Amino acid sequence: MRPDSILTLSCPDRTGIVYRVSGLLFELGCNILDAQQFGDEESGRFFLRVHFDRAASQALADIEARMGTLAAEFQMDWQLHDARRRARLLVLVSKQGHCLNDLLFRAHSRQLQVEIAAVASNHDDFAALAGSYGVPFHHLPVNADNRDTQEQQIIDLVERERIDLVVLARYMQILSPRLCKALAGKAINIHHSFLPSFKGAQPYHQAHARGVKIIGATAHYVTEDLDEGPIIEQDVARVDHAMTPRDLVRLGSDTESQVLARAVRRHVEHRILRNGHRTVVFR
Repeated sequence: MRPDSILTLSCPDRTGIVYRVSGLLFELGCNILDAQQFGDEESGRFFLRVHFDRAASQALADIEARMGTLAAEFQMDWQLHDARRRARLLVLVSKQGHCLNDLLFRAHSRQLQVEIAAVASNHDDFAALAGSYGVPFHHLPVNADNRDTQEQQIIDLVERERIDLVVLARYMQILSPRLCKALAGKAINIHHSFLPSFKGAQPYHQAHARGVKIIGATAHYVTEDLDEGPIIEQDVARVDHAMTPRDLVRLGSDTESQVLARAVRRHVEHRILRNGHRTVVFR
């Protein structure tokens, strides 16, 4: 089987980008398996994702060197990824386990091509759940006095376990600017889509009291701006008058789990490119 890779890039839009990239891959004996592109008139930038394979005798370093020269000419921000490598995840969770449970099952059943290297939590509620999947669990309690130390433990865990992506699976702690910077571009959060209307505790109960007809979930990259990072994935579910607050919590939990799983999948398949405060997400 020929090894395959994924090339992602963005650059100022101009003619000839696809021609030059595809021509380079052809010259190096590579075969394009899939390609998606988008030119954004508003930002004036061009985005490209190319999935290709190559002969086993063709060194990836040669492709990287040639791409480096081309990238300099076109002012490209680019990355080359091993398409077969499973991303290593650290999942952070607090006392709501629906998203964690969903991710563990999807990873175990290979519905997600990831390896959950560790689960960490400020509570110990889900140690047994993680253990049932053979995933190491780290109990990292946090309070006002030890927050800096606890966050350094998270950073150390990311480095020690060679983590590619940190997933905040209903981790109910506000990350410091220092931790946000340390995880920039490789941390995804999930929350309900009521913000800013229903803040604080029991948002689904607040929504029920107001008689909402649609609930939803948003997955986004973590930034220093709380819950305002670039959005990756969203979805909604209909609500009717007969539903109780518990029904809304159940429906919302399902929606959150599905949205987070889709966001993780898009990230580990290298389908997301940043476009300022927005994202380009190739399907």
